[in-house]
Amino acid sequence: MTILIGLIIAGASLIGGFAALGGKVSVLWQPWELLIILGVAIGAFVVANPMKTIKGTVIAVSDALRNAVPNKREYLDVLALLYGLMRELRAKGRNQVEPHIEDPNTSPIFQKYPSVLRNASLTTFICDYFRLIIVGNARAHEIEALVDEELHTIHRDQMKPYHAMSSVADALPAIGIIAAVLGVIKAMGAIDQSPQLLGSLIGAALVGTFVGIFFSYSLFGPIAAKIKSVRETRLRTYIVVKQTLLAFMNGADPQIALEHGRKTISDYDRPTIDEVENETMSVGAGASADNVQDLQGAA
Repeated sequence: MTILIGLIIAGASLIGGFAALGGKVSVLWQPWELLIILGVAIGAFVVANPMKTIKGTVIAVSDALRNAVPNKREYLDVLALLYGLMRELRAKGRNQVEPHIEDPNTSPIFQKYPSVLRNASLTTFICDYFRLIIVGNARAHEIEALVDEELHTIHRDQMKPYHAMSSVADALPAIGIIAAVLGVIKAMGAIDQSPQLLGSLIGAALVGTFVGIFFSYSLFGPIAAKIKSVRETRLRTYIVVKQTLLAFMNGADPQIALEHGRKTISDYDRPTIDEVENETMSVGAGASADNVQDLQGAA
C-alpha cells in the first residue's frame, strides 16, 4: 500500500508540476521510448541472472508490494512452537521428541502453528537444529558457529533479488540515454524538415533520458530497497530461533530461553512478556494433559 501511495504522489507531482510549468503532458507519452528502455532493461536482467534468481525476483517484488513481513501473531507462533518442543525435550526425552522433528507435517505440535509450517525453510531450520540438540554431541558454541554460517548463506540467497533489481535500477539512466541517442539519430534523419517537426522529434528523444532516470530513482530503486527491507525483516525469525535454542542449550529453562529470542524482535512487532506467557500457558496445559494420559496408561 505504501508503494502505491508513494507512486501516486510521485506521479501526480511530476505530471502536475510539468503541466503547471506550461508543458504539454501528451509529449511525455512516448510508447516506443518506453519499449526500448524497458525491453533493454528486462533483456539485460535476463542475461545477467540465472532462472532461479529471475523467479525469485518476481516473488520478491510481490512480497515487497504486499509488505509480506512477519507480524506479532507469527512471532508468537514461532515462540510457542519452540516452547512446546523444548518442554517436550525436557519432560519426555529425546526419543519422544524425535518423531516431531523427523516429520513436522504430521506432528501435533507443529500442526498447531500453520504459519510456521507454511514456511518450509524456517521449519527445516528449526528441525535441523533440534535434531543436533537431540544428538547431544555438539556444544553450544559449535552450534552457534554453524547457525551463523547458515544464516550468512540464507541472507546471501535472500538478497539475490535485491542485488538483481538494484543492478537494473543502476543501469536504467544509461539505457535512457541509449533511447535518447536513438531518438536524436531519428531527428537528424529529418533535419531537412520543418522546425516544428524537428523540435517534436528532439523532445521525444529527450523523454528517453527522463524516463530512464525516473524509473531508476523513483521506481526500480525504491522497490529494490523495499525488497531488501522485507527480506531482512523475514530473516528476523531465524535469529529468534537461534537465540532461543542457544539459551536452551546453555541450560536456561524454556520460558527464559524464549525471552532471549523475544528480545531480538523489533520493538514494533515484539510481543510483550505477558502475551508470550499467555501463549505458552496453553502449550503447557496441553503438555500436562498428555503427561497425565501417559501416567494413566502406564498404570
